[in-house]
Amino acid sequence: MSEVIDRSAPADTMPAAQAAQRARDYLLSLQHDEGWWKGELQTNVTMDAEDLLLRRFLGIADARIEQETGRWIRSQQRADGTWANFHGGPADLSTTVEAYTALRLAGDPADAAHLRRAKEYILDHGGIEATRVFTRIWLALFGEWPWERLPVLPPEMVLLPDWFPLNIYDWACWARQTVVPLTIVGSARPRRDLGVTVQELRTGADLPEPDSWLSWAGAFQRLDGVLHRLEKFPVKPLRGLALDRAEKWILDRQEDDGGWGGIQPPWVYSILALHLRGYSTDHPVVRKALDGLDGFTIRERTEEGWVRRLEACQSPVWDTALALTALLDAGVPPDDPALVRAADWVLGEEINAEGDWQVRRPGVRPSGWAFEFANDHYPDTDDTAEVVLALRRVAHPEPERVRGAVSRATEWLAAMQSRDGGWGAFDADNTSTLNEKLPFCDFGAVIDPPSADVTAHIVEMFAALQLGGSRPARRGLRWLLDHQEPDGSWFGRWGANHVYGTGAAVPALVAAGLTGTHPAVRKAVGWLAAHQNADGGWGEDLRSYVDPAWVGRGESTASQTAWALLALLAAGERGEEVRRGIDWLVRTQRPDGGWDEPQFTGTGFPGDFYINYHLYRVVFPLTALGRYLEVTSP
Repeated sequence: MSEVIDRSAPADTMPAAQAAQRARDYLLSLQHDEGWWKGELQTNVTMDAEDLLLRRFLGIADARIEQETGRWIRSQQRADGTWANFHGGPADLSTTVEAYTALRLAGDPADAAHLRRAKEYILDHGGIEATRVFTRIWLALFGEWPWERLPVLPPEMVLLPDWFPLNIYDWACWARQTVVPLTIVGSARPRRDLGVTVQELRTGADLPEPDSWLSWAGAFQRLDGVLHRLEKFPVKPLRGLALDRAEKWILDRQEDDGGWGGIQPPWVYSILALHLRGYSTDHPVVRKALDGLDGFTIRERTEEGWVRRLEACQSPVWDTALALTALLDAGVPPDDPALVRAADWVLGEEINAEGDWQVRRPGVRPSGWAFEFANDHYPDTDDTAEVVLALRRVAHPEPERVRGAVSRATEWLAAMQSRDGGWGAFDADNTSTLNEKLPFCDFGAVIDPPSADVTAHIVEMFAALQLGGSRPARRGLRWLLDHQEPDGSWFGRWGANHVYGTGAAVPALVAAGLTGTHPAVRKAVGWLAAHQNADGGWGEDLRSYVDPAWVGRGESTASQTAWALLALLAAGERGEEVRRGIDWLVRTQRPDGGWDEPQFTGTGFPGDFYINYHLYRVVFPLTALGRYLEVTSP
C-alpha cells in the first residue's frame, strides 16, 4: 500500500496529511472480508420497544430478550424521565410512551422512580391521546387503545388503479410498504393480552375538533367518520378480494433476507398482517422474517449486563460507495486490492429485478443499487449515483463489466428523472400531496418528491461521466438553481440539513460547469462562511427541520464540517474558513484515526425520525482531507 502522505508537502499541510493517513488506515481496518463496509445505523428506542411488543403479540416473548432490551431502553432515558428521537434533542411524547410500555413488559413496576418521572411528563403533555397514530396502533393491538379512535385504512384501497387518487403508488415506497399491511391489521382489529396495563397514561381527553370541512384535512376527517360507520356493516362485498390482494402484494415483496424494503416499519407490520391472515410463527415466510430481524440485532456487554438493540435499517451499499470515494480521494491507488474487492462486491449488488418504480416508468430496463444487503424491489437513485461515482474511478481488472454496469445505471437514472427536472429517491413523480391530508398521516414523510441532495449527487455523476451537457443533467442543474434557498443554502432531505444540502449542491454545480464566481455558488459560500462555528467546525441541529432558528446552527460535528469543506473546496475557496475547518478535523481526530460523533446527522423523516450513521464520521472527513491535500499540495 503506497502512503497518502506527500513528504514534500508544505509544513502547514503536514498535520492534515497525517490525519488523512490515520483515517485511511482506520477505514481500511473496518472493511469486511467480502469487500463491503457497514457502520451501525443508530436511531431511537421505538425500534426496541416495538420489537418487544411484536414478540408479545405473536406469543414468542423471551425473558432474556426483554431484560437485555430493557437495559438498553433504560440507558437511553434522560434525567427528566423522557426519551428523545436524537442525541441532545427534545423529549418526544410518543417515543416516551412506547419506551414506558416496553419497560413495563420488561418487568419494571409502574411505581419505579424512573417510570414515575416518565408518566409525569406523558400526562403533562397530553397522555396517550396526544401520541402519534403508530403508537396508538401498537397499543390498540393489546386493548390499551380503542380501534374506534384510530383512522380507518380500508384494505379496499389496494384495489384502486394507479391513476386514481390515493392509490398505493401515490405513497412513497416506504409508506406504501407500511400502509398495505396495516390495512390488514386495521380490518382485523385484534386484541391480545399485554400482560400489563398502561391505562395510567390516559388523560381521558376528548378527540380534538375536526378541521374546517372546507379544507382537505377536514374533509378527510369527516370521510374517516363515514368509514368508521361502514366498518360496522356486516357485509363488505370487496373486503375478501381486497384482503387477498393485500396479502399477495406483501408476499410478492418479501426480500431474500426475510424483510420488506430493508427497513423496520414495513417489516414488522408485514409480519403482523401475515400472522393475522393465518400464518403461524413456524410458517416459512414468517420464520424467515423473524430470523431476518435477528440480523439487525446488536448485543453488547455493559457494566449492567448485556444490552440488545435493533437497527432500523442497514446501509452496506451506501457505506461502501462512500468509503471507496473517500479512499480514492485520500490517494489510495485505484487498483489497490481493497478497492477492487469492494468494487467486486458492489458490482454483484446491481439490481436486475422489477420493482414498484416501474408503475411510473414502465418499459425501463431495471438497474441501480439499493441501500441495503437485500432490497431488490426498491433500488434508489441516490445510492446508484454514489456507486457510479466510485466505480468509475476503480481500476478493475474487468473494465467492460464496470462499463456495462455504469451504462445501465446511467440509463436507469435518466429515466427516473421527475417531470420537474429533479430526482426523488425511489420513485419518479411521487409528488401528490393529497394523502398527506389523511388523518393517518401524522408521522413521517409519506411522499418522495425530488430533493436537492439527491438531485445534486445525480447531476454530479452525469458530469463525472462527461454527460454534463445531456438533457437530464441540464434539467437537473436548472432544478438545483431554482431550488436554492433565498439565503444561499439548499434544504437537505436525507442529511442534516442545510449544511448537507449545500455540501451536496455546490460540488454538483461546479462539476456541471459553473465557476466559483457564479452568483449561486457565491451565495452558498457566503452562507457557509456565515454559519461556521467559533471553533472552526460546522454543525446543524436536527431541530432545524421544524424551527428555522436552528438552520445552520449546532455543535460542530465531523461529518457536517466535512460537508461544508467539500462545498468550499469545490467552489475554489482556499482561505481562512477552509483552514479553520481543516484544523478542526485535525484537532478533534481520535488517536485511532476516527472521530467521535454522538450527534445524529442523518435524516429518515424530516421532523420525526433521524439516524446516526456511524461511518459518516470517518468517510466524509477523509474525503474532505483528501480533497484539501489534492488542491494544496505541490
